[in-house]
Amino acid sequence: MTDEQVLEFVVEENSSGTSQSQIVTKLMQRGVDISQIRRVRQKYERMANNQGLGTVNSNSSATGNRMRTNNGKTTTGNRMTGDSKQTVTRATEKDILPSYRLSDGRENVNEGVYDESNEDWLMMRDELNNFIPDTAAIVEKYFADKDKKETKVFGRDIFNNKDLTFEPDMNIATPRNYRLGPGDAVFIDIYGASQKTIEGTVSPDGTVTIEGYGPVQVGGLTVDEANARLRSTIGSRYSSSKIRLTVGQTRTIMVNVMGEVNNPGTYTLPAFATVFHALYMAGGTNDLGTLRNIKVYRNNRLVSTVDIYDYILNGKLTGNVRLTDNDVISVGPYDCLVNITGKVKRPMFYEMKKNESVATLLKYAGGFTGDAYKKSVRLVRKTGREYSVYNVDEFDMSAFQLADADSVSVDSILARFSNMVEIKGAVFRPGMYQVGGNITSVRSLIEHADGLKEEAFTARAVMHRMKPDRTLEVIPVDVEGILAGTVADVPIQNNDVLFIPTKQEMMEEQTITIHGEVNYPGVYKYADNETLEDFVLQAGGLKQTASTVKVDVSRRLVNPKALTTDSIIARTYTFALKDGFVIDGEPGFKLMPFDEVYVRKSPGFYKQQNVIVDGEVMFSGTYTLSKKNQRLSDLIKSAGGVNDRAYVPGARLERKLNDAERKRMETVLEMAREQARQLQVEAAAQNKQIDLQSSAALEKYEIPETYSVGIELDKALANPGSDADIVLREGDRLVVPQYSATVKINGEVMYPNTVGFQKGKKVKYYINQAGGFSTKAKKSQTFIVYMNGMIGKVSEGAKPRPGCEIFVPQKKVNTMSVAEKLSIGTSAASIATMIATLANLFK
Repeated sequence: MTDEQVLEFVVEENSSGTSQSQIVTKLMQRGVDISQIRRVRQKYERMANNQGLGTVNSNSSATGNRMRTNNGKTTTGNRMTGDSKQTVTRATEKDILPSYRLSDGRENVNEGVYDESNEDWLMMRDELNNFIPDTAAIVEKYFADKDKKETKVFGRDIFNNKDLTFEPDMNIATPRNYRLGPGDAVFIDIYGASQKTIEGTVSPDGTVTIEGYGPVQVGGLTVDEANARLRSTIGSRYSSSKIRLTVGQTRTIMVNVMGEVNNPGTYTLPAFATVFHALYMAGGTNDLGTLRNIKVYRNNRLVSTVDIYDYILNGKLTGNVRLTDNDVISVGPYDCLVNITGKVKRPMFYEMKKNESVATLLKYAGGFTGDAYKKSVRLVRKTGREYSVYNVDEFDMSAFQLADADSVSVDSILARFSNMVEIKGAVFRPGMYQVGGNITSVRSLIEHADGLKEEAFTARAVMHRMKPDRTLEVIPVDVEGILAGTVADVPIQNNDVLFIPTKQEMMEEQTITIHGEVNYPGVYKYADNETLEDFVLQAGGLKQTASTVKVDVSRRLVNPKALTTDSIIARTYTFALKDGFVIDGEPGFKLMPFDEVYVRKSPGFYKQQNVIVDGEVMFSGTYTLSKKNQRLSDLIKSAGGVNDRAYVPGARLERKLNDAERKRMETVLEMAREQARQLQVEAAAQNKQIDLQSSAALEKYEIPETYSVGIELDKALANPGSDADIVLREGDRLVVPQYSATVKINGEVMYPNTVGFQKGKKVKYYINQAGGFSTKAKKSQTFIVYMNGMIGKVSEGAKPRPGCEIFVPQKKVNTMSVAEKLSIGTSAASIATMIATLANLFK
């Protein structure tokens, strides 16, 4: 594979979610080695640099360019690049190797197995991860870190901040105490009578070679000392000129970071690197590492002690010295880790020095929050055997020293007031007020609340006072007397609550009620001097249905001095109205609290009631009932009579359910459902089989809007006013059909059929037209359903008529559905039959 193919392959596989381990395995199987991976990485970095995507470090100095670059090793995220020492977490799982195809098209499965036991495989994976990080590994690390419960220690994450690298500025003026060493690039400028610049690099022996003169020893010298030596050695040759040595690209130094850091080891750093930069390169301290006592050794001598908190909290870089070659940074374990919780601004763990106190801990935690109890804090200490608790008050906080694993908690203030009194009720500015100063009594408290409202009840107010045992007592207050100066003012104390009621609150809410034929019946608030006419008008006036000859007012009888009960509990007044005014009744009558007014419905008021006639009549349509007892014959007469196509004996009547009928049907249906449920339970207990289909149909059944009424219109027309000429009601629909010369045979017959009506033929004839009875037929129960809704049993002499249906039921099983039973009618007999049928379904 070419370098371009390798790069395209890596990018494509990474985008598809392939793990880094699998990508490396595939590359090695295709013959890619570590050198090619490095070459591809360099091309990738150059391409990113040209596109402004990153910065590529270079160790070379162009001739004449005296700017320095960071020639140490940088980090990518939290991983080191280059040749610096690093600790790499290896994957523990073995990747399942995918199959791939060879150049000749043959599939090669798992040929050449590479995993972490192969050193080249590990090197290639690390190299690849340096410029295209493994997404799967990042996600895995994220969830691992999330599941790991860590102690949040203040300051420990400072060296994990990618935006705070502590990388040294390489282009500052060379420190005067900087000592030259092997690898430093130097520029020797000769100016004056002679103009010359000599570029060189300090050799491993510490010398710099000057053309025409030879080597000059500058290693180990500061810049000032090196300038002095040059002037003393070659100054005689350039006596009329000045000589100056400056430092160009500095050398790198080797620094050892040891102890409790995340990645201990030896690091190659730029010459100007400090302790903080070295700690950043090592990934910061681990869970045991100290932040307060980091030591720097040089030539086996302690040269600096670093306290990270001094930098974080005070901005001081004390101890953050510039490192030199072979310096050792030692990070020991922490001495004292203390937890502070509660009402502080930054509750968390803090590393403390042994001589530091609770006051110092509070300073590190940002101090108390506004609702903190500042008089004392609670400290729990592990003594080595058991726990001990200390209450450290505010005067001892600076002297009380902390120990490892101490836990400090800061409580919140109490939810009570030290100087508060409250006033409620009928004042203009109710609320809490300060006790003391100008507010010392009830009178001054009311004055500061801007006085009493007009509806205030001043004869008696209530003050709740808290006794020393925190229980309450009630103190009656004569507000009217205090304000008038006739009684002594009442002093107030802390936590007193004064309540001044309103006049309305001191009496039962007074109402009046109106019922019946007004537009807005209901309960209304009582008002003085309200008349019956006023109240009717307030209720929206009378409806058209209202009776004006009888309006009743009921008034309760109240006798607070009664010693015995009385049989009379109310008194009723009756009035007649005209045009909304009382014309008959007690003159000057005014309503009293809790009166109830009844406006009756006029017995002479009726809404129009409509019925419908359809079918074979002269003028079908909707008709209004003109009288209460209008009958079938009257409706046919209003419709112009029947036409010559009408089959009058087959006329039927459909009637809407009224509220009473619907309620009765709902009750019966619920009784049937409950009985079916009980039968199911009993059958299940006795391991009997039941007709679940019928039970389910019963649960789903909905009461229809109409039902059929069996009528005999021919008899009604022949004898108007007879029992057959039934009285109509609103919503009735009379249907006069055409003559139907057919008879339908259904139920338990061999072949249900519809045949032509034959006058004079008996039921047996029609049964035979349907193939005769089936073996399940219950012959004695055969019945006929006529077009007019009437039903007749054959055994009782029912005869076939045109348009009828002959139905043969089944033995021992009632084949009539619930809907059929309910549609027969709403009579008590039909309901009883339905319930009995339901019981038989489960036998």
